[in-house]
Amino acid sequence: MDEYNRFVDWDKMDVTVQSQDGKELTCTEFQELKQLARQGFWAKNHSLRAKVYHKLISNIPCRTVTPDANVYRDIVVKIVGKRNSSCLPLPEFVDNSLVPTYCLNAEGIGAVRKIILCIANQFPDISFCPALPSVIALLLHYSKDEAECFEQVCRILACNDPSKRLIDQTFLAFESSCMTFGDLVNKYCQAAHKLMVAVSEDVLEVYSDWQRWLFGELPMVYIARVFDVFLVEGYKVLYRVALALLKFFHKVRAGQPMESDSVQQDIRAFVRDIAKSVSPERLLEKAFAIRLFSRKEIQLLQMANEKALQQKGITVKQKRCKCMSRQNVHLAVHAENFKSEIVSVKEMRDIWSWIPERFALCQPLLLFTTLEHGCSLSRFYSHSEGHEPTLLLIKTTAKEVCGAYLSTDWSERRRGGNKLSFFGTGECFVFRLQPEVERYEWVIIKHPELATTGSEPENHASPASSTLSSGSVLSDPSDRLSPFLAARHFNLPSKTASMFMAGSSECIIIGGGDGQALYLDADLNHGRTSHCNTFNNQPLCSESFQISVLEVWGFRD
Repeated sequence: MDEYNRFVDWDKMDVTVQSQDGKELTCTEFQELKQLARQGFWAKNHSLRAKVYHKLISNIPCRTVTPDANVYRDIVVKIVGKRNSSCLPLPEFVDNSLVPTYCLNAEGIGAVRKIILCIANQFPDISFCPALPSVIALLLHYSKDEAECFEQVCRILACNDPSKRLIDQTFLAFESSCMTFGDLVNKYCQAAHKLMVAVSEDVLEVYSDWQRWLFGELPMVYIARVFDVFLVEGYKVLYRVALALLKFFHKVRAGQPMESDSVQQDIRAFVRDIAKSVSPERLLEKAFAIRLFSRKEIQLLQMANEKALQQKGITVKQKRCKCMSRQNVHLAVHAENFKSEIVSVKEMRDIWSWIPERFALCQPLLLFTTLEHGCSLSRFYSHSEGHEPTLLLIKTTAKEVCGAYLSTDWSERRRGGNKLSFFGTGECFVFRLQPEVERYEWVIIKHPELATTGSEPENHASPASSTLSSGSVLSDPSDRLSPFLAARHFNLPSKTASMFMAGSSECIIIGGGDGQALYLDADLNHGRTSHCNTFNNQPLCSESFQISVLEVWGFRD
C-alpha cells in the first residue's frame, strides 16, 4: 500500500482511510491546524495522517537528551534478546491486561511490547502510565518501523513545555486527573453524575476509568480521530471526549436498570460498541460543544487535586483505599458519627457527592448551630472563620431545607472594612433539599439590592453597589486565571478572585446559580431569596422565610 503499512492488517482497517489522493498539509498556523484536525482533514488518508503525526510530534519541545530511533536500534536486542515478543512481560507501570491491538498485524502486536520495554529502560522515572500501550499501538499504524515509533513516543513522554501536558506518567498525576475529571463531570454532566452516584458505591472508581475509555476501549477509527486533535490541542481534548462519552452513555442507558457492581463494565462495553449508536464525527461534535473551563483553569484544578492527594499521602499506586473513595461518602458521612438537626445521613451524602473531589476525601465537622450557639452573626463568624471550605445548612419554619457550599474562609470579608465585602470562588453553589432536591450552579452575585432592608434601603445598598462597581469585579471573565480556585492558593493577584459570597456585621449574601441568591439578616432569624425565572427553575425556598435551625459544617481530614 505505502511505506506506512508494515504493521497494519488491512483486513481490519477501515477502508475509508486507505485513500491515496495525494493531499498534502501545508498550513502551520495553530488555528488552521486546529480546524483541520477537528474536521478530519487527514483522517481519510493513511499516508497523510502518518506524515502529519510525524510533523506534529517533531515539533513537540523536548528535553535536551531525548532517546531517538538510533537509541532503540542500539538497545532493543540487548533488552528483548531472542524471546518471543508476544510473550514479553510488561513493566508494572502499565496495565498488563489492556494492550490494545487495534488493526495491527502479528508483527505490530509483538512490536508494542518490545517498544514498551525499551521505553521503560530509557524512562526510569515513569511510575504509572496505563495509556502508553494504546499510544504505542496507535502510532505503530503510522510508523515506518519500530525505531521511528519509539522515537515519536519518546518525544511525547519527554515534552518539557509546562503549558503542554500530554500523558500522565506518575500515579499522582493519573489519580489527580481522575479527580479533575470527576469535578468536570459534576459540573458539566450533572444528570450522568447523579446516575453514577445513585448506582455506584464508589464514583471515583468509575471515573478512574476515564482514560481507559479513550486509550483502550474506543475502536481504532475513533481514537485515531481523537488523537488527531489531541496532538494539536493537548490534554484538554481528552477530558472533552470522555465527558461526551459519559453524556452519550447516560442518554442511551438512562431509565434502564443497572447494578452497582456492573457500572464500570457497562460503560466499557458501551464505549467498545460505540459505533452502534454514535459516529466519530458526532462524538467530536458533542465533545467540542461543551463549554469547558480554560486550559489554565483546568491546570489549576489539577494542581489543587494533586496537592490534596499529597497531603493525604496518596502518591503511589496502591489498592484503592477507603480514605480516597469519592462516594464512599458512606465512610466520609458515617451514620454512627454524624448528627444534624437539619439533614439526614442520606441527604448529607447527596450533598457530599456534589462537592469538589479534593474535599470529598474529608469528613464533615459541625462548627456552628443556632441551637447551641444562638442566633448571633458574630458567633457565626467566630466559629466559621479559619475553616475553608464550609457548608451552610438552613431549615425554615415552613420545613424547607436549603443551603450552600462556600469555598472561601469567612475571614476574607474583613478586606472590605465596614463595607459589605464580596469574595469567594466559582466552586460555590446553593442547593435545596426540601421540598425537592435541586442544585444550582454558581453565578457571580447579580442582586446587591438583596442587602437592602425595607426600613433602611440605603444603608446596605451603597456599600454593595460600590463593591460591585469596582474594576476587579466586573473584569472580563477571560482575565481571571481561575473562576473557581481561591487566588491565595496559587499566589495569584487579588483581581483574579471572583465574588460569590458577601458578609458584613449586618448581613450575609450568597450568590447561587440560575439567578438564585440567598440573603440572611444579622440576627440569623430571617432570610430572603432572589430568583430569576430565566431557566424556569423552582426557587431556592420562600422569597421571605424564618429560620428554624442553621448549621455550619467544616471538613475534617
